[in-house]
Amino acid sequence: MAEILKGRPVIDKLNDHLKNRADELRAKGSAPALAIIRVGDSEDDMAYERSAAKCCEAAGVEVKRRHFPASVGQDELIGYIRELNRDAAVHGVLLLRPLPPHIDDRAVCRALAPEKDVDGITEYSMAGLYSCKKIGFAPCTAEACIDMLDHYGIEIAGKRAVVVGRSFVVGKPVAMMLLERDATVTVCHTKTKNLPSICREADILVVAVGHAKMLGREYFSPGQVIVDIGINFDETGAMCGDVDCDEASKTARAVTPVPGGIGRVTTAVLAKHVVEACGRMMNKTTKL
Repeated sequence: MAEILKGRPVIDKLNDHLKNRADELRAKGSAPALAIIRVGDSEDDMAYERSAAKCCEAAGVEVKRRHFPASVGQDELIGYIRELNRDAAVHGVLLLRPLPPHIDDRAVCRALAPEKDVDGITEYSMAGLYSCKKIGFAPCTAEACIDMLDHYGIEIAGKRAVVVGRSFVVGKPVAMMLLERDATVTVCHTKTKNLPSICREADILVVAVGHAKMLGREYFSPGQVIVDIGINFDETGAMCGDVDCDEASKTARAVTPVPGGIGRVTTAVLAKHVVEACGRMMNKTTKL
């Protein structure tokens, strides 16, 4: 049976480090702080806001929340983001999306200063990821995959990695991060021909397609490490991933569970980015 790569040990170890680092920064006069912006009253947004706030507070990061009604104007929202850009006491901004249809998502994202873009939503952050420069931050879910592999001692360099999914939030950034770590990476998607045979060739299989239990027995081969990023609900209403975990566990070396896997680590990475942003800002101020 496969080893189950649970998220809780990753979070606990990361939080211990972040608490110490946050205390160091606080002692030097700068307390890491995250601003969370929520527009409307989506249950999913409210649940993620609570989860992010809880995880950040556990890591020693202060949280400031601002809620706007769904009817908020684009100019008002952008104006508030620009206020946060100028606020030296705020080191990271989490903008919960999607935004209401009357708001131009790209225009709002462009308004955010890349140094405070702790969830990798700006074009500058993506440019930094693709150029391997520290401009902004990688999307938290993509980085959570790498942190999970590192925590469990999964070697990346020289391995064949297959990423199923091509979104800007997970698929493309995690592929770039694996490539930067010297993996040989193939990016696939739901239209890829012979997808099961390609997946079977992977040493590391990362799946983010958004279809419940889409990958079954024919996609797996012995010795694989499978990272399941999907969050779905099956026909019984139970939460599940994009991978049929029961089938994967019979063949793979290791697999991340849903729930209890990558999703939990994502919010811890958010806290890590805020602490890093605070450190970067302090270093920049000190040099000046």
